[in-house]
Amino acid sequence: MNDQHPQPQSRPEADRLSRRRLFSLAAAVGSATALGSLPAFAASAPPVRPASSPMRAPGRTTELWYRVPADAGAMIEQALPVGNGRLGALVGNDSGHELLHLTDATLWTGGINDQLDADGQFPYGREDFGSFTLLGNVSVELPDHELSAVSGYRRSLDLAQGVVSSRYTRSGVVYERTVFASRPDDVVVAHFTQRGGGHYTGSIALDGTHGESTSADAHRAEIFLADSFANGLRYGAVVLAYSSSGKVSTYGGRITFTRCADLTVVISGGTDYAPDAATGYRDPAVDPLVLARTKARDAADATVTELLHTHVADHRALFGRMSVELGSSTPRRRALDTWERLQARTAEGDPDPELESMYLQFGRYLMISGSREGLPVALQGLWLDGNDPDWMGDYHTDINIQMNYWMAGRAGLSSCFDALTDYCLAQLPSWSELTRAHFNDPANRFRNSSGRVAGWTVAFSTNIYGGLGWWWHPAGNAWLCNSLWEHYEFTQDRAHVARIFPMLKGACEFWEARLLTTTVTDAATGERREVLIADGDWSPEHGPQDTKGNTYVQEVVRDLFLHFEEACALLGRDARYGATVAAMRKRLYLPEVSPTTGWLQEWMSPDNLGETTHRHLSPLIGLFPGDRIRPGAVSDELLDGATALLRARGMESFGWANAWRAMCWARLKNADNAYQLVVNNLRPSVSSSNGSSMNLFDIYQVEEDRGIFQIDANFGTPTAMLEMLLYSRPGHIELLPALPDAWAGSGSVTGIGARGGFLVDLSWRDGRVREARIHSVGGRTTEVSFAGRTRKVDLRPGGSVTLRTF
Repeated sequence: MNDQHPQPQSRPEADRLSRRRLFSLAAAVGSATALGSLPAFAASAPPVRPASSPMRAPGRTTELWYRVPADAGAMIEQALPVGNGRLGALVGNDSGHELLHLTDATLWTGGINDQLDADGQFPYGREDFGSFTLLGNVSVELPDHELSAVSGYRRSLDLAQGVVSSRYTRSGVVYERTVFASRPDDVVVAHFTQRGGGHYTGSIALDGTHGESTSADAHRAEIFLADSFANGLRYGAVVLAYSSSGKVSTYGGRITFTRCADLTVVISGGTDYAPDAATGYRDPAVDPLVLARTKARDAADATVTELLHTHVADHRALFGRMSVELGSSTPRRRALDTWERLQARTAEGDPDPELESMYLQFGRYLMISGSREGLPVALQGLWLDGNDPDWMGDYHTDINIQMNYWMAGRAGLSSCFDALTDYCLAQLPSWSELTRAHFNDPANRFRNSSGRVAGWTVAFSTNIYGGLGWWWHPAGNAWLCNSLWEHYEFTQDRAHVARIFPMLKGACEFWEARLLTTTVTDAATGERREVLIADGDWSPEHGPQDTKGNTYVQEVVRDLFLHFEEACALLGRDARYGATVAAMRKRLYLPEVSPTTGWLQEWMSPDNLGETTHRHLSPLIGLFPGDRIRPGAVSDELLDGATALLRARGMESFGWANAWRAMCWARLKNADNAYQLVVNNLRPSVSSSNGSSMNLFDIYQVEEDRGIFQIDANFGTPTAMLEMLLYSRPGHIELLPALPDAWAGSGSVTGIGARGGFLVDLSWRDGRVREARIHSVGGRTTEVSFAGRTRKVDLRPGGSVTLRTF
């Protein structure tokens, strides 16, 4: 992807988006979808404090730990992440210099970006399209605690409790600190304690990254900053500190503390962003600095124990919905820290089941930390180490944002999916108006040959202001809708379908205006027939840009049409248009196997027109995340063609591409290949190579000496692991479809989601199911199969059944 585009061309004022029309669209969508219910940075009621301690000792598969702190120059690869879904931090844990990179998910430059470049595509820069940026850096200086002066250093991330901790010994005193991001109190807390009569003396700084100046409150130990971007977004952040002993005050723009037996630092911040197109994505009633100071002071009124217990209880309520045991690791492996363990797994080659379970749980931790009420996780999730993330840290609609959310329903985190739904609905008025005004621009090489346009679509990149960036991505609307529909399949939530219905219908209307009629010859019978194919497009992200009927597009549009038909029937709405869509679906051209290559065709051509080993698996979308192409459901010829194409793509690629390959191999029940691709992503990233960094963030090597963090593989790889343990579609659940030898000895998983509205608790030994408990979360009837045998299950919502004999 290249962000160097021509400067926007001047256009008549009449071509600019009509704000009046945009407001009316937002109002119409809002009435249908409860638009505006999505919380941003806002005042909230005092949280309910737990009556008893929720704290638990860390488990073998839920703790990352290290013998050294993060290097301040490599925070994105080494620091440990905390987040409450909106406010996040990377925590360095240096004994003498604690550093936190602070982020707010809504701190974006840019805007609606509604003037096209000369080629009919959207500008894609940090000022026009915009970029996710840092809120600030918080540092705690402890001059007498330099790493060279301490011993027994250890830092850790407790995934189950959402807490980063560190400890060390200095002059016989044990010093400990705890950092967490609380959703109920909406703050980040860093608490410093000691055992043995020691104390802390030092200072705290809050440094902006956009040229802001930091001010101090002369009457309390509080420092703060506030400013606004050129786009009008206002933001603010505050740090306050207190202690039960010693002296805490401000000096200049810093907080100073002297001889404190303990120290508590509370951080808050946010913006005036609002998820509502009708208000220009702003809430004029919010003063970010005033609100940040209120939240920090309110939190400081509680004890640290109350803050910690409130946070842990909230976090555990989600994290505890799934447990995963893939087997036991050796005592020698357990004695290694997480970074040493990653390196040993690759160097020695033998499995480390507890490390692999931990990696899966780390993905769940990132989802809980990054996707609560608020914006969904984008390319880098909630974490940054600077203001120049690659691809602006945006939302990519041709795999990345979809992969980020494949895990949610499968991993017991369906509520975390709501952020994606809310985001799409909040952007829909702007996306609809941009499509109406600009999709058929004469310079747009993807415009509709029919000359008509309706509904909505997106570009490859989207921001938080209803804006689009880079090239148009016509099929992006279908893929987003299919992801939203899959959430219903896991939850059976009719209210969700009612909310997304306008999105589904608008996407279908777009394709009704875009599809073309052509004639094809049936290879088997020689019969000529008329079919519907997509207009000129790309197969992301390679090959020619003007081919019609690409496999990727045909598959996602087929699924979109099918889901809209189901939505009409479920809600009893729009039967006439549902019938129109059903008729179009039946006429859609579906891909064939090339007589030249023996592969599933990526284009309506027997020839391969792109890169044989390309990272994207766009033509295999019918295999995963779709499941039209699956064993037993299609001809052997088609299944073999899909398998041959997957094999040709190779087993070596970037993290998210490996994850997608692993999911496809799991669908084909090839456990060896699926597991190998998981293992490939567990390789330690050294010198910017592809793989897992010290903190388990996935690193994507974009240049020979430069790698970047991209979060999708951290979600996609756990999804593949869960697909290896359970495959589902509405009405069918298959247990252990691709169980690798490395996990076959014994294992268990609880709370794994199954489409059709079920959760499954599963245990196995020697590769065979021992017991499966099926819980209904809205589903009523399904069949459960394993080792060639099938049993029908009928349940009422909320009921469960245990299966022990197959």
